[in-house]
Amino acid sequence: MSIFVADLHSFDLTVIQASHSKPILVDLWADWCSPCLVLSPLLERINSEFGDQIGIAKVEVDDGDNMKIAGHYKVRGFPTVILFLHGEEVARFSGAKPLHFIREFIEQHGALHNAPSR
Repeated sequence: MSIFVADLHSFDLTVIQASHSKPILVDLWADWCSPCLVLSPLLERINSEFGDQIGIAKVEVDDGDNMKIAGHYKVRGFPTVILFLHGEEVARFSGAKPLHFIREFIEQHGALHNAPSR
């Protein structure tokens, strides 16, 4: 699955409902946020490694009403990455983290059947 853009209007369908089929990782980010720009290529790499086992949604918080999503989930800084499974938040982290941290985060919380081959 490719990385997709979610917004306030599509969030329920593309993230909450979709997380009943597989874990969905949501990256809440902003253009002006340097750590967000560091995290983005790492999520691209995670996407290629995990393939169809997870979905990755990007929510640009300054676009339209998307800040309401950040407010709803009480996000205090960017980037914040939230993992959804079965319609619920199961874990989150904030800030740019190294690739191995993101892999372990998904494997620990994502209820995956098979870890990706690296």
